[in-house]
Amino acid sequence: MRKASFQFRVSFVITAMMILCGLATAQEDFSKVQIKTTKVAEGLYLLDAGESGNVAALVGEDGVVMVDDMDAPLLGKLQDALKSISDKPVRFVINTHYHGDHTGSNASFQKQATVIAHDNVRVRLEKGGASGNGGSMNFQNDPGPKAALPILTYDHELTVHLNGEDVRVVHFAAAHTDGDSIVYFPKANVVHLGDEFVTYGFPFIDVQSGGSIDGMIAAMEAVMRQMPANIKVIPGHGPLCTLEDVRTYLQMMRGARGVVAKARKDGKTLEQMKQAKLLDAWKKYNGFVNEDTFLETLFYSPSLPESGLDAN
Repeated sequence: MRKASFQFRVSFVITAMMILCGLATAQEDFSKVQIKTTKVAEGLYLLDAGESGNVAALVGEDGVVMVDDMDAPLLGKLQDALKSISDKPVRFVINTHYHGDHTGSNASFQKQATVIAHDNVRVRLEKGGASGNGGSMNFQNDPGPKAALPILTYDHELTVHLNGEDVRVVHFAAAHTDGDSIVYFPKANVVHLGDEFVTYGFPFIDVQSGGSIDGMIAAMEAVMRQMPANIKVIPGHGPLCTLEDVRTYLQMMRGARGVVAKARKDGKTLEQMKQAKLLDAWKKYNGFVNEDTFLETLFYSPSLPESGLDAN
C-alpha cells in the first residue's frame, strides 16, 4: 500500500484551479492523464487519474457501482478503465459532492445508470452559483444540464445492495460542502471519503457551498470512531490510505483550527494572523490551498453547535 503524500504537485494544482474556475473545458487539458487501476479488495477497484477525483468501482455479476465519475474530458479514459475490470454495465453512480471533478461525467453515465447523491448536490448542480473559501478563493459554477442531475437523492443515509455488498452512503453536514457523502463498503472493508479527506495538502473547504472546518473535523472524528482500524481508505484525491493517515490529517485540522480560534479570541485580525505566519507549523501541507488561504478558510468558516456533530 502506498502511503499518502502531502507533497505539493504543480500539475494537480493547476488543473484543480482550472476546474474550479470553470476553465478546464478542452480535452487537451487532460490529454496526458493516465488512469491507474488498483485492486483494493475482491471486486472493488480504485481508479486514480491523479488530477481528477478518485473513482471507486464495485464490480460483479449484478453490474457496476461507481463512486464519482471524474471530469467530463476524462470520460473515454474512464470508460476504458472500467472495461478493463468488468464487462458488465454501470448500474449506479454515487456522487460524493457536486464539484465538477467528481460529477463531470454524470450526464454520460446517466444514459445507462442511475446517479445517486445527497439532496443538496442536485440543488447545487441545477442552480450553479458561487463557491470558495469565504476569502480570496472565489469561483463561479454554471448550472449543470438536466441530464447531469442526480435522479435519486437522499437526506440522511441509503444503502445500495449489489454484488453481495451493502454499500452504505452517509451524509455528513457542512463539511467539504453541504452535500457530502462518504461511501462505505463493509464487506470489502473499504471507505471512500470524497474530498473530506485528500492527500494534496490543506483541504479546500467550500465555505460558500455550506462547508466548514467544524464539519470537516466532525466527519473525520466520526470516521475514526465508527470505522474498523484496518479499513482501507480511498481519499477524494491521492493514493490508497489508512485510518492512521486520516488521524494525522485530523490532528492537523484540529491544531490549525485551535490556533486560529485563540488568535480570534485575542482580538487578532486576519491580516495580523497572516503576518504572524500562524499556520507555519503545518507548512508541509502547502499546496493547492496554501497557508494564507487555509487561514482565511478557518477565519471565515462558520461555527457549528458543539452537539450533534455526527453523521447527520
